[in-house]
Amino acid sequence: MKKFLLVLLAALVPLLAHAANPRVEMKTSQGTVLIELYPEAAPATVDNFLQYVKSGFYDGLIFHRVIDGFMIQGGGFDAKMNQKDTRAPIKNEAEMAIGKGVRNAPGTLAMARTNNPHSATGQFFINLVDNRMLDFPSRDGWGYAAFGKVIKGMEVVNNIAGVRTGSMGGHQNVPLTPVVIESARVVDAQP
Repeated sequence: MKKFLLVLLAALVPLLAHAANPRVEMKTSQGTVLIELYPEAAPATVDNFLQYVKSGFYDGLIFHRVIDGFMIQGGGFDAKMNQKDTRAPIKNEAEMAIGKGVRNAPGTLAMARTNNPHSATGQFFINLVDNRMLDFPSRDGWGYAAFGKVIKGMEVVNNIAGVRTGSMGGHQNVPLTPVVIESARVVDAQP
């Protein structure tokens, strides 16, 4: 009986680990943030983000747009405001996310995009407040796909929100002292 239980447990452990939501640890020059992703709410968006994380894409990039009382945005530029090349854009999943109850609430991550609703690539933002106006359908009929949430280190996010900003390279709201994403990596999820 004991042997049977050990075999059963060994078979179940990978299933339990697989069932847990993926997590990403993002080390920044301001501290570390732990993010839980919600693949059931935005599967293509989560997959896209994880591909960027696993490839090391975010390492060395900055939070290039910081607006206290709104959001912090990163994942596109280095400290000299050189934009990094990305993969092809993904389909907007904001409607699916809101249908699963994942919205642009404080601490949630969403994909940044242009006026084209299907233009999200590597840039993301972390909501500082309740940004309901960004939820599907938003003013453009699409909204912004929320796909995860900061589950540890929100004080780091709030510290980033409070840094001094200015204009640089044609961009506004850029931190005067770069806030660098030192590394982003997938960590073991807790079932």
